[in-house]
Amino acid sequence: MVMLERTPVAEAAASSPLRSSTPRVSREASPPSDPILPYLRSISKVIDEIRKDPEAYQAGVQQLKTYVIECIDKYGDDYQYSTDPRLLEIWILYADAIQDFDKVYKQLEEKNMFLEHALLYEAYSLFLFAKGRVLEADKVYAIGVSRKAEPLDILKKEHINFLRQLESIVEELKAKPSKVLKESIVVDPWSESTMNDLLAKINGGLKKSIGYHKSNKVYSAKLPLSSSQNALKNKVIELGCRKYQIKGCPGTGAFAKLYKAVVDGNAEETVALKIQKPAFPWEFYMYRQLDMRISDIQRPSYGYAHELHVFADVSVLVCDYLPYGTLLDVINSYVVVDRHMDEVLCIYYTIEMLHMLETLHSVGIIHGDFKPDNMLVCYPRLISMVFSSACLFHLWSLKGRNHRRYLQKRNKNRAEPGALSC
Repeated sequence: MVMLERTPVAEAAASSPLRSSTPRVSREASPPSDPILPYLRSISKVIDEIRKDPEAYQAGVQQLKTYVIECIDKYGDDYQYSTDPRLLEIWILYADAIQDFDKVYKQLEEKNMFLEHALLYEAYSLFLFAKGRVLEADKVYAIGVSRKAEPLDILKKEHINFLRQLESIVEELKAKPSKVLKESIVVDPWSESTMNDLLAKINGGLKKSIGYHKSNKVYSAKLPLSSSQNALKNKVIELGCRKYQIKGCPGTGAFAKLYKAVVDGNAEETVALKIQKPAFPWEFYMYRQLDMRISDIQRPSYGYAHELHVFADVSVLVCDYLPYGTLLDVINSYVVVDRHMDEVLCIYYTIEMLHMLETLHSVGIIHGDFKPDNMLVCYPRLISMVFSSACLFHLWSLKGRNHRRYLQKRNKNRAEPGALSC
């Protein structure tokens, strides 16, 4: 049970109706300007009694639960208290009383209440840590810091203390000979078994994603998808019920080949096909995470994936095609003519990139391959990120929705030069 420090109150608290045998509170007994005050006084009284007399613990806890639950039922989403830290403390006691801080945290996020208070993230992290969910506790601290919850300096200090405590626990465990520990310390993120294990955990949600198509067979077309660039040019690839005619190869990376293609012979509908061998569904999964986590306003700053076709030997990601090249191309266009990019433009690009990173971090995603050749120039004015298969991410939640073709619709009526897209 979480214990709150008692807040000094006036002597009039002794006459509070909450001191009677019944925990119910009459609305007339509460000052109209502060109806939660009687609850605060009674909660403080019960906590003091529990501290003084351990034998009264069980009865005190039950009475405390009654007060807390009744207060939250009546005033939990009262606008008058939406920024009052006293109500936040009662919410924390409520979470402890029902033993479901996950539910309470979700409720407060949906109500947009107390998200700027560091106490929310400290309490939730401690709850997770007590349950042995240390990685989730670390992420909750990080979310609070990214949201600049106040007091921010204290939250950062608590997060550092938490990490130090975690580090000391790990070091202590390392010092003890344990076969299980030795096997679990080293994890190769690039090993096929590690990726298969992780994908198996998310496979159920991945199958439900819009645009996800999987076959256990090898790609059986006459022309293999792994053919050379020249062999594929102007050829038609059938994926699902659509035909894609290859028009060029804008780029080849260490992990995949990227092709420009028109859909069903319609020159106005151009997409990019990212062909990768062996099959790699991670990137599609991350795009669906972006669809879910990032707001509609910010979402166009990041690439879109329309479909993923996974075969036994290869995968094909169908995504937006942006014809204006990368930020690295822009930089090189100045280098080849021995010129420097205008300082104002440099500042603009820098601000856009930092803003995108800040947005990603605020929703619990870390981009592990942030570089100029992963930044695509697009119209209108925005920078958007490419999530290449070489990227590493930390994930803090799972769900998704699709915004396909959103950027295409925006681009029809706007054409401002010089923007970036990742």
